[in-house]
Amino acid sequence: MTARIDDIVCPVPATPDQVLLAHGGGGRMMRRLIEELIVPALGDDPLLRPLHDGAVVTVEGTRLAFTTDSYVVRPLIFPGGDIAQLAVNGTVNDLAMCGARPLVLSIGLIVEEGLPMDLLRRLMESLGRAAAAAGVRIVTGDTKVVDRGKGDGLFINTAGVGVVVAPHPVEPAGVRPGDAVLLSGDIGRHGVAIMASRDGLAFETTIESDCAPLAEPVLRLLEAGVEVHCLRDLTRGGLGAALVEIAKTAGRRIEVEESAIPVRPDVQAACELLGLEPLYVANEGRFVAFVAPGEAERALSLLRSHPLGEQAARIGEVGGEGTDVVMTGPLGTARVIDLPSGEQLPRIC
Repeated sequence: MTARIDDIVCPVPATPDQVLLAHGGGGRMMRRLIEELIVPALGDDPLLRPLHDGAVVTVEGTRLAFTTDSYVVRPLIFPGGDIAQLAVNGTVNDLAMCGARPLVLSIGLIVEEGLPMDLLRRLMESLGRAAAAAGVRIVTGDTKVVDRGKGDGLFINTAGVGVVVAPHPVEPAGVRPGDAVLLSGDIGRHGVAIMASRDGLAFETTIESDCAPLAEPVLRLLEAGVEVHCLRDLTRGGLGAALVEIAKTAGRRIEVEESAIPVRPDVQAACELLGLEPLYVANEGRFVAFVAPGEAERALSLLRSHPLGEQAARIGEVGGEGTDVVMTGPLGTARVIDLPSGEQLPRIC
């Protein structure tokens, strides 16, 4: 049986290396696809090896961060945001996670034939506002139109460039034993907002996406001289996937306290109703930071002084060698956190 990419994640019962990949591909299957198929085909470039949110390249003595991403969210407009805001903020955030000040973006539009012009105009105006709010310029782009039924309305591809301001590499390999693990705010709102909008669900309160540009709170840490070792925004796969990927790349055990992780009561209730685990639900305005243990309180104070970090919390610390993420529950019971086998919510970003 030929391996293919489709809408469901499960092993193909043929040979072990044949995999049926999820639409949007999350969890273990996506990691296998990247590490076992894509990266080997591209060569062992040291700039690619960290598998971080972007690459840091030096051009004539200047360190630049470079990233690219694609956005396929459904629906195109959701509570708290839209695909255009998502594209700008997601790209800005990837640059920030490299310890960079975002500067310029490119935008590639793949438009399905029949998309209403009023909707496209509304999204392009949103794109411009999001770029202005994030302090970046959109300097180049491309537009393609595909046949009706082949593009699901609109897909957006981006690339971004920023100037690295962090004095040392900010990446998973920089994680050290004893590092404090800080979370910038409550988790799960983006994924729940998408699901509620997609399925027409109504809750007692309107749950809006946390979609936001994260460069300002990150730069606040860096410009204050906080010793930041690693940053990761909590998009597809949420906090759980981010911690597992960092632990595996860094070769360090990460220990977290479940009770320290902020989840809004309405989000928790919605997740229980929908059968979702908040730990794995996508966010678009949250990040995790690994900082030197002596810097934790100062870093938290700086984060909490920004509107996007008011609920920032210390959720754990880094242990010794290993690749496990261990979460201790309110009753003291510990469990190992792993990558989900599939995507809880496809087409989320």
